Amino acid sequence: MSNEAAGQVLLTHAVGLHARPSVKLTKLAKTFHSSIRLAANPEGPWIDAKSIVKVMGAKLPQGSRLHFHAEGADAPEAVAALIGLVNRDFDEAPADAANG
Repeated sequence: MSNEAAGQVLLTHAVGLHARPSVKLTKLAKTFHSSIRLAANPEGPWIDAKSIVKVMGAKLPQGSRLHFHAEGADAPEAVAALIGLVNRDFDEAPADAANG
């Protein structure tokens, strides 16, 4: 029996989903057994969130909405962890943390 989970989050990182954020996202995705896909639109196109080449290739800018879909035993945890990472701005402390 396969679990499924989905979620979305606003990408607020200044450079968008570029090198460092992409690496952090794919590294975290790889810690889960579930298959995890990512898209900028709920209709797709969907890409493998564990593929650094595909994630960086998506070139999603700041202000994009990231949609996650996971299938597998730890799907809910995977989606929650990835959304948390994006919400924490990829654990990078910005010099100016002022946020209206």
